[in-house]
Amino acid sequence: MAMEALNLVESFLLSAEHGSFSVAARRLGLTPAAVSKNIARLEATLGLRLFQRSTRSLTLTTAGEQFLREVSEPFTALQDAFAGATTQEGKPAGTLKVSLALAFGREYLVPLLGDFLEQYPAIVPDWHFDNRPVDLIADGFDVAIGGGIELTPGIVARELARTHVIVAASPSYMSTRKMPEHPSELSQYDGIVRRSTTTGRLRAWTLKNPLGEQCQAECRTRIIFDDPEAIAHAAMLGQGIAFLPMPHAAPWLSSGALVRLLPAWYAEQGSISLYYPNKKLLPARTRVFIEFVVEAFRKERYAARFDAR
Repeated sequence: MAMEALNLVESFLLSAEHGSFSVAARRLGLTPAAVSKNIARLEATLGLRLFQRSTRSLTLTTAGEQFLREVSEPFTALQDAFAGATTQEGKPAGTLKVSLALAFGREYLVPLLGDFLEQYPAIVPDWHFDNRPVDLIADGFDVAIGGGIELTPGIVARELARTHVIVAASPSYMSTRKMPEHPSELSQYDGIVRRSTTTGRLRAWTLKNPLGEQCQAECRTRIIFDDPEAIAHAAMLGQGIAFLPMPHAAPWLSSGALVRLLPAWYAEQGSISLYYPNKKLLPARTRVFIEFVVEAFRKERYAARFDAR
């Protein structure tokens, strides 16, 4: 009975937090109808109406607001207690739900899995690869790794590395062309341009150099892709110049499959960070994964590899 009451309260708290049975359902792995039923059972048990329901909105009643104030803190304390107990024979255990960008995850994080699983055999990675920023709380992720995730209330970020965008092309593409000496000359080259998956617009880059000079980079748009890994591969096949984030360019610059144009120039792209819920006590599986990734980035010197300056 006690566990059933906790489940009912959790449905209530998530519905109140997001103003939606549907979002609460996604977080809990239930259907919206099941969440609605949980709320109805809780209301019947308490003899109170907790929500005003309409086709467009879900709002707390006065009684619902008071109940929210009374149960939020005790429930969070219980969650923290459960989180601290997520171990098996003293070792972190359970499913670890992580959001990763497609190519970045494959190139830099999948290779770390062997060591991680050897250290923590009771943890089951449940990794989701997507180039779109996720809603960490609404979608129930333990951790997200990438950039551009909005720091909404309840989310914290731990920076792993600063990243820059550079201009690159294949040796074959440049074999019949003169190397540019200034970004203003890029208009003479075919460009593989990126469309933003979030805004739908073509990405424009302002390049700068160590002297503080800035220049808007423009090329002849030849191909439009929405995936940086595909852009890197098209560039290697000689289809044109590409504006590539350093994580996507670094392996191919090292192998010689791509050459960097305008080596003194780069564009800012922000940070790669670990994002996770701001809780007093993280589940043990989440805490050890965060520390493992931070240490791996330090050991592999990824921050230096992603820095184009």
